[in-house]
Amino acid sequence: MSSTTGTNPTESATLTGAQSLIRSLEHAGAEVVFGIPGGAILPAYDPLMDSTIVRHILVRHEQAAGHAAEGYAAATGRVGVCMATSGPGATNLVTPIADAHMDSVPMVAITGQVPSSSIGTDAFQEADIRGITMPITKHNFLVTDPAEIPRAIAEAFHLASTGRPGPVLVDISKDALQATSSFTWPDHVDLPGYHPVTRPHAKQVREAARLIAESRRPVLYVGGGVIRANASPALLRLAQMTGLPVVTTLMARGAFPDTHPQHLGMPGMHGTVAAVGALQKSDLIIALGARFDDRVTGRLDTFAPDAKIIHVDIDPAEISKNRFADVPIVGDVGEFLTELVTVIDEDRAQGRQGDYEGWWATLDNWRQTYPLGYDLPADGSLSPQLVIERLGAIVGPEAVYAAGVGQHQMWAAQFIEYDNPRTWLNSGGLGTMGYAVPAAMGAKVGLPETTVWAVDGDGCFQMTNQELATCSINDIPIKVALINNSSLGMVRQWQTLFYNERYSQTDLHSHRFPDFVKLAEAYGCYGLQCDSPDQVDLTIEKAMSIDDAPVVVDFVVHKDAMVWPMVAAGTSNDDILVAREMAPSWDRED
Repeated sequence: MSSTTGTNPTESATLTGAQSLIRSLEHAGAEVVFGIPGGAILPAYDPLMDSTIVRHILVRHEQAAGHAAEGYAAATGRVGVCMATSGPGATNLVTPIADAHMDSVPMVAITGQVPSSSIGTDAFQEADIRGITMPITKHNFLVTDPAEIPRAIAEAFHLASTGRPGPVLVDISKDALQATSSFTWPDHVDLPGYHPVTRPHAKQVREAARLIAESRRPVLYVGGGVIRANASPALLRLAQMTGLPVVTTLMARGAFPDTHPQHLGMPGMHGTVAAVGALQKSDLIIALGARFDDRVTGRLDTFAPDAKIIHVDIDPAEISKNRFADVPIVGDVGEFLTELVTVIDEDRAQGRQGDYEGWWATLDNWRQTYPLGYDLPADGSLSPQLVIERLGAIVGPEAVYAAGVGQHQMWAAQFIEYDNPRTWLNSGGLGTMGYAVPAAMGAKVGLPETTVWAVDGDGCFQMTNQELATCSINDIPIKVALINNSSLGMVRQWQTLFYNERYSQTDLHSHRFPDFVKLAEAYGCYGLQCDSPDQVDLTIEKAMSIDDAPVVVDFVVHKDAMVWPMVAAGTSNDDILVAREMAPSWDRED
């Protein structure tokens, strides 16, 4: 490994396994652990009290510990850490671990396990968490020897943060935490078989440059890997040098500035017409840290039929997994972009460069004809899109926004402008309701001087709002924009479109139960409510003026608002709807 040491030097001493665990976290550079104690992990909580380096934040549910670790990691770029006891404590971490796995979030989950002599006996609070999480972790460990704890923690942090980032689980038996051993922090990590390729093959880089110069309708398809690789500056240099159009996926919002004229928006199921069309009608797609997710491609066999594919990813398993890559490139996307800029610069000096004038005429026509927009409710009630649009305009692009899952997530992706990486946090791959509040909490812990908003729906909010107590007690003043449409909005939208408006089990009655202002106040937060368009700005400004406690704003919005554009699941991107029963024309002006 390059480095896993924290602020303390390598040392040797006799410690309990629990002391060794906390010392190892200090060496690994952990600043904060989100967790809940319980029987099997309890030995670790005693030496944790004495650490002056590692802060522990007691959450109210283990799932929130995992999402908080994710939010911390996604906002800061550092490894997030969560901790839980055995059995149900560990299984409550499964959802955030799966979430981190899908979205490539660097996270280390530490769980207690029953004593090693009891493993396999169905002991009290025993669960094979290593077996359960095998498919959703980069790697996981079962440690029964206290001497192995430092090595396991060092390797876990190294694995989580290198190559394609992801979650790693370290399960430690209770007797290993209680026994003593000599503590030695490894000065390096040697993992046979784990050597992520970071430098792309020079021949493939030159081939990519050739195809870019020869193409007439190219597009940069930017995925979340660009943010994980800290490659946004290199992406901006390439785009400005070449004039290539850019689309950023749901996981890549902020990787390229929304305000840049070459940015076409977000592709996919609820992407802009220009972004969806750019991919669909392109002759060359340069995929950067993206995985050709089904929400982007629509029906895969109809996706971008005329396009050649340059696919860059640090994970070789992603190359040609869903769409065949004409130019496969395994490596760090930042290193690839740096080398590609050099090659393109040399080619341009010799007169070899692409001509995309006609392509841009087509793209600009789509962009002008089908801009993102929304209709205000005829009854004068509050539009959810208006709330989110004004939130982004007033709060600005330097804040961090964490969204739940559903309509509010899509509106937040569409109507807030993201000019900086790591300012948009959401559950993209797994689509986990309840993500926003604990993720915002984790982000605020990692970036205490940054304004952090959770944009949540009334359905998502009621899954993890208990963490408002955690925020109040620990002086973590997040702000929550609660988009309260009194329903499971995205499911209701599908019922409107595909189930003859039969609204089975989607009405939450949240306009009446609970009273979110009183709920916020009960948790030690400020509670505000807004149900009028002319009060939106004043309410947001009021929330922004409060810094001494969390703020929850209950925006009571119209329940029949829909997310447009939309590509229905299982259909082709060619069938994108910009409104109900209204599809755009794909006529090109080549």
